[in-house]
Amino acid sequence: MHTVNITSAEIIIFVILGVWSLFWKALALWHAARGKQGVWFIICVILNSAGILESVYLFAIRKIKPGKLFAN
Repeated sequence: MHTVNITSAEIIIFVILGVWSLFWKALALWHAARGKQGVWFIICVILNSAGILESVYLFAIRKIKPGKLFAN
């Protein structure tokens, strides 16, 4: 039986990546729902891309300026 040694640095990287991904996913889902873009909502729900797909959606598809990401 093999054991896996995970360092604290690896755990920190994993947690940071998880928070990063969750942040962008939530932001993209919120904008897709508000913009009534159901297809993009479903795509962002299904695909896990560490925030890459969500960022593309927000900045290239919706063309949202960074200063407007959190505006109603």
